[in-house]
Amino acid sequence: MILNYKEYGEGEKVLFIAHGLFGSLDNWATLGRRFADEWRVILVDQRNHGQSFHDPVMDYDAMAGDLIALMDELKIKKAQFIGHSMGGKTLMRMAMISPERIEKMIIADIGPQAYPPHHDIILEAMKSLNLEKLSSRSAAEDEISLMISDRGVVLFLLKNLHWVETGKLGWRMNLPVLDGNMDNILGSVGSDVVQVPTLFIRGGRSGYIKDEDIMDIQMQFPQSEVLTIPGVGHWLHAEAPEEFYRLASDFLN
Repeated sequence: MILNYKEYGEGEKVLFIAHGLFGSLDNWATLGRRFADEWRVILVDQRNHGQSFHDPVMDYDAMAGDLIALMDELKIKKAQFIGHSMGGKTLMRMAMISPERIEKMIIADIGPQAYPPHHDIILEAMKSLNLEKLSSRSAAEDEISLMISDRGVVLFLLKNLHWVETGKLGWRMNLPVLDGNMDNILGSVGSDVVQVPTLFIRGGRSGYIKDEDIMDIQMQFPQSEVLTIPGVGHWLHAEAPEEFYRLASDFLN
């Protein structure tokens, strides 16, 4: 099965962008169009997200294989990549499996290591929604806001709601599979040394890449650099799109 994707721009330089957990390609539409001034940009919905296929397997070998299969489908031998959070881990694993397919990659606010569980409230809030009884998106927002106080997170999650049919809401993401595979999603992508040129961009207010992580990252990724966007959190590309675009463009070029 082939991932759902959307293209912007054209030309010989190809840039794939992979979103994070609970996200979709729509999260990157604005920046995708911006990158399309110079690149043929391909935004992807990762498996069990957006409009891509649902599958019980949810690990980084499978997700890396999905990107490689899409490249083969589009007859693209090598490309540049941006991946945020879970998307960044997908790219790191892909660089271990098929480094010859990656010219350069940008990893946005995630490291290769395992992370402790920290999505419990989000998962419980989404599972608690009785979609059979909700007749509007505003009602869903009111209900999920009882458990999640950050309205930005609430609106981000509700982008995954769609009208399955008239009067019936449903999740686009495969919530049961994501919930059941959280250990895989939060787990390490492996300890292989990766020689692909890599830029890690972290948010200054985010705790996903700590100062003490940088030495280990650069030992595992010898051709890497770690840059920080001050004052932003985990969704750094949304909070500081201009700065993210500048750093990414300078590196990719």
